[in-house]
Amino acid sequence: MRKQRLCALDELEEKQARGYRMSASRGQEISLIVVRQGKDIHVYLNRCPHTGVNLEWQPDRFFDMENKFLQCATHGALFRPEDGYCVRGPCAGDSLQAVPAWVSDGWVVVET
Repeated sequence: MRKQRLCALDELEEKQARGYRMSASRGQEISLIVVRQGKDIHVYLNRCPHTGVNLEWQPDRFFDMENKFLQCATHGALFRPEDGYCVRGPCAGDSLQAVPAWVSDGWVVVET
């Protein structure tokens, strides 16, 4: 496993999700979603469990209109930001794949 700084915590506003791309093991590039809720950080692979496509329809546009759920732009599936669980849509009951992450010295760090 490899630990890598992804972004400064201050780059993320409360109740905001942003997309990041990074190199993983063996030079493979992955797309991530980082969600900030207070001091909590949640990181997921940016890949819908139903279709395998990225969730956003525009860069960093992950939340639904009410800013309550992460939403797949392809088919409207809704995911809880705190655990990635799909509450509505064709992949209901599935979850986004979580990536181990934490905050250290003001940085969001992920393990790939």
